[in-house]
Amino acid sequence: MSALLTALTSSALAQNLLTRARFPGNQHLHCAVSGGADSLALLLLARLSGATTTAWHVDHSLRDGSQHEFARVRDIAAALGVEARSCTVVVEPGANLEARARAARYAVLPPDVLTGHTADDQAETVLINLLRGSGTAGLAAMRHDQRPLLGLRRSETRALCAELGVEPLHDPMNDDEAFQRVRVRNDVLPLLNDVARRDMVEVLVRQAELLRDDDDLLNELAANIDVHDAKALAAAPIALARRAIRRWLTHPLPPDSATVDRVLSVARGDTAGCEIGNGRQVRRSRQRLEIHENDVV
Repeated sequence: MSALLTALTSSALAQNLLTRARFPGNQHLHCAVSGGADSLALLLLARLSGATTTAWHVDHSLRDGSQHEFARVRDIAAALGVEARSCTVVVEPGANLEARARAARYAVLPPDVLTGHTADDQAETVLINLLRGSGTAGLAAMRHDQRPLLGLRRSETRALCAELGVEPLHDPMNDDEAFQRVRVRNDVLPLLNDVARRDMVEVLVRQAELLRDDDDLLNELAANIDVHDAKALAAAPIALARRAIRRWLTHPLPPDSATVDRVLSVARGDTAGCEIGNGRQVRRSRQRLEIHENDVV
């Protein structure tokens, strides 16, 4: 048994964090490991859980020397007795870099991959979605399904790495204030803490949990509405009607509020059809709503 594995299994901190983590019950855990403290804590706790574990590292080719970072992840994985795999993607600099890098990353990772997002990431996500004008789905933020560390704080993942002598890699993008998340982390959250005179991460995480319950209920109710039935859609409570339309049209991306309202106008009989983007229209005929591709209303 390696020194790292011995230290991990005897660590009271690690045992405590594991009791608060929510790892799925399957026998093989796939962990996305960038080499930062959060993802390393994910790997450490996954190994401590006793499940067969694989560490997955993705090189985004965004900075010089990034191809060498896998060696560090591989060495830690080897000390823990788990397999490590590396994938390389090419993400060109430019607009929406974070979103494009995330999409490229998930495209090569296993579909059930776990990530090391913490409660601090959750609070940041709530604020970012608020700035974007998101509804309850966005403000409910991330779900626990593939994020077992959402109940842990970033300070705790760093403390675990420090206790075990595991030095995390540092991503300079986490210091670049050109990225909205960095500004929220460094400027907005500290200011909110100061104004509220309390830890706003805990408040925002709790709000997300409450909104998630509301969102689940509304989704369940909206699923009972036949969006093709114009009369039923027009008669439904507007909150449910809008949600039903949004669920219907979320391919490939969710529609904006103006598009949803245009479809509602069609359902009410105010107009026979409307544009919904990407060369598509919704038309009403005999009280039925249908999507027409590449057609003109």
